[in-house]
Amino acid sequence: MRGDNTISVLIIVGIITMLILFTSFLYAFLQNRKRKIQHRKNLKLLKEAQQNQLVEAAIKSEETERHRIAEELHDEVGAILSASKLHFQGIKFANLDERSQQLYRKGEELLDEAIHKVRGISHNLHSNILKEFGLTEAIRHFISKITNGTIIETVVELDSSYPVQSCESDISIYRLMQELVNNILKHAGATRVEVYSKFTNNELMLVILHNGKGLVQEEFEKLRYNKEGLGLKNIQNRVTLLKGKINFSREDGKFKIIVIVPQKILLNEKN
Repeated sequence: MRGDNTISVLIIVGIITMLILFTSFLYAFLQNRKRKIQHRKNLKLLKEAQQNQLVEAAIKSEETERHRIAEELHDEVGAILSASKLHFQGIKFANLDERSQQLYRKGEELLDEAIHKVRGISHNLHSNILKEFGLTEAIRHFISKITNGTIIETVVELDSSYPVQSCESDISIYRLMQELVNNILKHAGATRVEVYSKFTNNELMLVILHNGKGLVQEEFEKLRYNKEGLGLKNIQNRVTLLKGKINFSREDGKFKIIVIVPQKILLNEKN
């Protein structure tokens, strides 16, 4: 009887020991798995952070280059064109024969157009209007400038409560809007473009509607990975940097683009 008790105790001790070993092994296995999962997460976050840094550096470099080109156009090319016009004005128009007068008028007309174009390109590349008057006025001015004198009908209703501030996020939002609208003008064949914005406590929402040819989200996701879709890739890069969202859809016969930028990004930069 005593021997049976001893065997029972040994069996129980053995079972307990096995349970302890199994539990220890299971705990070690789960901890190791947890560490691996956390390591993967850390690597993913590090990779995303590095990608964001590369995108941010590329965008800042692009903006610096835009400013350089804008200044050269304004200060150098613009100055040369203005000096050329002064030389034109120094010519005695009355002494020219009829053919020369026609050539003079055409030359002066082309020169005025060149000065106007250079000035427009310079202002478009430079973000002074954005820094001085804010994002809302910069978008309104841009839409008015590129559609004025065309057959395109525009509706622009922007939320005036959005604060005037000078920050990198506003420049990225402005360039994003420029690229989206330029794509519509180049490729959509639209005759009506509508631009709206809404600023709430949580986010800035921008909406573009047009009646031309457009994209839905599935097509955007495919095309932005093609080498021909560099412009769409740039759009996605800016959205990613802003930690925002972009959606392409079609509603009631119109194509719709919605861009949402979380307010915390805007507030962090502002502070």
